[in-house]
Amino acid sequence: MACLYVLGYVFYVVVGIQILFYFGCFAKFAFSKQNKSEEKTIPVSVIICAKNEAENLKTFLPSVISQNYSDFEIVLINDASTDDTLEVIEDFANLHNNIKIVNVKSIEAFWGNKKYALTLGIKASKNNFLLFTDADCKPLSENWITEMCSHFSNTKSVVLGYGAYAKIKNSLLNKLIRFETLITATNYFSFAMAGMPYMGVGRNLAYTKDEFFKANGFINHIKVRSGDDDLFVNQVATSKNTATCFSQGSFTESLPKTTFRDWYKQKRRHVSTAKHYKKRDKILLATLFATNFLFWVLALILLATQFQWKIILGLFVFRLVLQYIIIGCSSKKLNETDLIILLPFLEIFLIIAQLTIFINNLISKPNHWK
Repeated sequence: MACLYVLGYVFYVVVGIQILFYFGCFAKFAFSKQNKSEEKTIPVSVIICAKNEAENLKTFLPSVISQNYSDFEIVLINDASTDDTLEVIEDFANLHNNIKIVNVKSIEAFWGNKKYALTLGIKASKNNFLLFTDADCKPLSENWITEMCSHFSNTKSVVLGYGAYAKIKNSLLNKLIRFETLITATNYFSFAMAGMPYMGVGRNLAYTKDEFFKANGFINHIKVRSGDDDLFVNQVATSKNTATCFSQGSFTESLPKTTFRDWYKQKRRHVSTAKHYKKRDKILLATLFATNFLFWVLALILLATQFQWKIILGLFVFRLVLQYIIIGCSSKKLNETDLIILLPFLEIFLIIAQLTIFINNLISKPNHWK
């Protein structure tokens, strides 16, 4: 019985911390309105790094080329591809004079390191304002550049965008992938709006070349295989220099993994970068994960034993309703509302997957980029 009392009090603390997260942080994004920034015609360099992406470039690059923006170049980086990527890039460059090719050959010191290729592409770009996406991404509107870059200003040099994944009907894995993406975006948008930006995604991210060189590029984490997006943002983003862009015309969409094994390997690489975050961010994210995990475990134990079940059930329902409201509002902003009906199931599945990934990463290192 004494053990149940301890577990009960721990549960109360866990729910209290969760409520603080939801009201104090996540609500800032869920109930916010996108600030309408004045449209700008600043010269922009769109940077795309491609490694063995010949077919994806044929499919998705036209949606970047056809952007409704008056002054932009596209810097296409061939990162030592072994397929026809370079030939495809050259074909596009022959048709469009605003395409610049950066052909990167592997060198032993930076073999398989995307950051080296990106650095060469950034150096080759002619504009100060840089907008990044991936070769398997497409902007969901012709105003993507306009909407993302409208948030640059004299004080804002980093712009965080949303990179969605395409929907696949009747696929539970696809729902899990998109749910994880929704939760991640809710987290980084919310923390940024609370004055604590900690990450962004390379599928849709903008910053200035000045900011890049002021930080000496990726040098602080050049030996970390992944993290060209989130580790760089974690390093340079502040409450004063970071803006968020979540208007639906600013979204990009990527091809999702179609097997659990491929998605799991991808997430192992992503999760492995978190240990390089600032100490504050690691503590916040670890606390968030731990309280999510303990909420479900303790609730099931305490309800199964009927320990103070009325109080436990009341707190359980309150937190669940709060989550439905806030994540529901966030999903509406990010056009992922079909996920909400499965929220508890997807959350439990994601917690188990994240815990497994964390344990596996302790045992062995994940692979480098592609």
